[in-house]
Amino acid sequence: MADTNHRLPASVKDTHQRRMLAKALSNPMTEVRPFTQPSPYHIGEDVEVLTMHEARCGLGSFNRRDKFKVVLVLEGVNELHYTTRSFGINQPALVFTNRLIPYAWEVPEGFNEQQGYLCCFSESFLHSAMRGVSLKDTVLYKVEGNPVYFLSEEQARYFTDAFTRMRRDLESDYAHKEDLLRNQLSIIIHEAARLEPATAQHAPANAAERITSLFLNLLEVQFPITAQLREPVLKSASDYADRMAIHVNHLNAMVKEVTGKSTSTHINERLLTEAQLLLAHTDWGVGEIAYSLGFEYPTYFNNFFKKHTGTTPLTFRRAQAPALPA
Repeated sequence: MADTNHRLPASVKDTHQRRMLAKALSNPMTEVRPFTQPSPYHIGEDVEVLTMHEARCGLGSFNRRDKFKVVLVLEGVNELHYTTRSFGINQPALVFTNRLIPYAWEVPEGFNEQQGYLCCFSESFLHSAMRGVSLKDTVLYKVEGNPVYFLSEEQARYFTDAFTRMRRDLESDYAHKEDLLRNQLSIIIHEAARLEPATAQHAPANAAERITSLFLNLLEVQFPITAQLREPVLKSASDYADRMAIHVNHLNAMVKEVTGKSTSTHINERLLTEAQLLLAHTDWGVGEIAYSLGFEYPTYFNNFFKKHTGTTPLTFRRAQAPALPA
């Protein structure tokens, strides 16, 4: 099939490119994703360093909920909506995000696509270099923290060199390149922690719709469940409100206003859908599924499942099994 993109007006192509970049930088949008069998995740897939152009072309391999991002913005204009705050980024900056904190990038109309670098990595990849410190407990990645750090010209050069070295190391055949990457990434995080954070510009417009969108996005990015040893799923409205740094009553009111359903209803429906997928498509025991979904005891999961389906998890699983030939 012939490529028709070159026939599009420049303004249309530019708008499309900017939207693709914003999507690559943001949390994945809420969408129905097909269930895939759980599989091990190799350490070689736990870190990647890309240019903004490469990020725009696709980040499909970085949909794990434990992925963290460090974005080095060198040129262009963008706006980061981070929980209930917004930051205008119109100069060189370092930005720190992870999928457990709702956020989204937006490129304003009329501005050129941003230039810079993006590093995606898992906490397990960096764990040894950070001497056991959880990234979620550092100021750079806490929900009440500040994710944006504006850079001077000298600082921008310093971090550009760091990202360039990381790309070189990642593409090399050096046997211990992962250690080099860990150390370089650790240095970037420590150096950033010494910088003065940016100040949020304003609360985003359409508060109810944005808060609801952030809640639904935060709910969805926790799935699908692909491993039994994982962080517990957020299971209550209070869990989500704490992660979004807003009062639970405010969250409940906004979600109800926009969707007509309560926060708890959304959470329970998503947990139930994931439970049914795991029962139908894995050989995990009911207890293993219960723990993977964040239930403290299998009996709590059994009660939850029966309350919402009218049947037990085991009965549901047996009904999904193909009939044996006579």
